Amino acid sequence: MDLLQWRLLPLLTLLVSFLFLFYIQNSSKPSQSGCSLFPHSHYWIASKRIVTPLGIISGAVEVKGGNIISIVEDKDWNGKSNQVVDYDNAVVMPGLIDVHAHLDDPGRAEWEGFSSGTKAAAAGGITTLIDMPLNSFPSTISTETLKLKIEAAEKSIYVDVGFWGGLVPENAFNATALEALLNAGVLGLKSFMCPSGINDFPMTDANHIKAGLSVLAKYKRPLLVHSEIEQDVESHLQVEDGGDDPRSYSTYLKTRPPSWEEAAIRELLTVTKDTRIGGPGEGAHLHVVHLSDASSSLDLIKEAKRRGDSLTVETCPHYLAFSAEEIPDGDTRFKCAPPIRDAANKENLWNALMEGHIDMLSSDHSPTVPELKLLNDGNFLRAWGGISSIQFVLPVTWSFGRKFGVTLEQLALWWSERPAKLARQHLKGAIAIGNHADVVVWEPEVEFDLNDDHPMYVKNPSISAYLGKRLSGKVLATFVRGNLVYKEGNHAPAACGTPILAT
Repeated sequence: MDLLQWRLLPLLTLLVSFLFLFYIQNSSKPSQSGCSLFPHSHYWIASKRIVTPLGIISGAVEVKGGNIISIVEDKDWNGKSNQVVDYDNAVVMPGLIDVHAHLDDPGRAEWEGFSSGTKAAAAGGITTLIDMPLNSFPSTISTETLKLKIEAAEKSIYVDVGFWGGLVPENAFNATALEALLNAGVLGLKSFMCPSGINDFPMTDANHIKAGLSVLAKYKRPLLVHSEIEQDVESHLQVEDGGDDPRSYSTYLKTRPPSWEEAAIRELLTVTKDTRIGGPGEGAHLHVVHLSDASSSLDLIKEAKRRGDSLTVETCPHYLAFSAEEIPDGDTRFKCAPPIRDAANKENLWNALMEGHIDMLSSDHSPTVPELKLLNDGNFLRAWGGISSIQFVLPVTWSFGRKFGVTLEQLALWWSERPAKLARQHLKGAIAIGNHADVVVWEPEVEFDLNDDHPMYVKNPSISAYLGKRLSGKVLATFVRGNLVYKEGNHAPAACGTPILAT
């Protein structure tokens, strides 16, 4: 027996060594071939500037199987792991979450599409985006149209993508239809209080919104609202038909005054009072998208929050970067709705954001084909509205925010933590143990010129209003669920982002 043991011992040792080697090799392979530019699933990300919920640390983040499993500071970090990506002084921050993007797929992929849109998102440090129910065709207002959206996204997305459903007159009073859409996985609903410009996405009023909120309350999911109501339509038509120059941005600005936003928000607040604790709509939440007016509209929102309404508000980088006075005649790249307003309004938006009255930021990436922007004609009244921006929201926010003292922690709050909360993505939005390893690595001090030579991954780069700007903040790498999906001009070979469906 002893002789047999001695003969088997070398074989057993060899077998144990083989199994150990297999385990080590297997633990460092990505779960799916081609999903990552870094061929390991268990590794560390090291940096002298890691933005965490407890502050900025110098140390390392341990990633395994797509999740963050430990975070250590330098004093506890021996640095002896074989698989370390050391970014030195570059900032390691939670990946951005864009809760407001139009990728136009299916039906209008020539405007953008899931592949190009999510490649651009990854290159900009966005690790999760929530796609709007329009401008795709058909709009996402039913279980059938949601299925089409999901099928278009599968195997085409480089970052994680969730979906908002549409609240329209057709389904607003049909609780069964709305519940079916929510049960199918939309993260919440979106509605317009003015014409959307999309035929199968008509506008809603306060009655539709109240009905939608009553259903959403059961699911504790938000309703996002484009908050403009047409006022003084006759004057609007006189501007369009009169002698004002349609190539002048000031002509367009007259057609969508701040009173449109104020009227919509005033009407919304007749409904949001029900969302207070103990109210009949408790559990519902309303989110005002792309606030442009930093005057009366913002004052109404601040008062509603003080009263306890369940209400949040976002604004967008283009409202913080540009002002009406600087928009050249005929440059329809700057047309959006609500419009970019004057310089004083821009300053007030920044102040409201810094003071916490505006909760978060989103891109409202809303591209189209160059022909619809009427770039040659320059007619602001006829051109399609929307700013193409998804790849550059991080450097834009940082570049224009530095004069206001924006910090890295505030960027993480506005672009990660609070958007994650709105979309109910509890494993995203922070570099924290147990969360998805969704990370952006970037160099805030590095400047670049956004010109025709700069790599842009959106479908139609010529329509971006940011062309010609000098920006600070170069994105080096983007990790989604541990996969290195973007690294300095290169994307992972396979699109392995995950469609996010609410459960």
